[in-house]
Amino acid sequence: MSDPHAHGEHATIGTYVKVAVILTVVTALEFSVIYIRALTPILVPLLLVLSAGKFALVVLFFMHLRYDTRALSALFVGPLVLATGIVIALMTLGGAFLLFGR
Repeated sequence: MSDPHAHGEHATIGTYVKVAVILTVVTALEFSVIYIRALTPILVPLLLVLSAGKFALVVLFFMHLRYDTRALSALFVGPLVLATGIVIALMTLGGAFLLFGR
């Protein structure tokens, strides 16, 4: 009999170390872009993209969704898309994307 939970080859320790290094680099980028004045107009969208990338890496590798069914992936990606849309809508409503004050 085959194991119903065997969906394929799981990642090695080296893969987890690479993902951890990438997450560290992206976190360092998030901290560094805050101090670069030239990026002020695109700071919020840039931080949202970097955070979404980190979320995807953590969910795919450390929560093992890369090796599970698509339905489980949709349970995590769907609310992320919905929450991001709500946050962007509220920030736009509040004027967070305005370069100059009202």
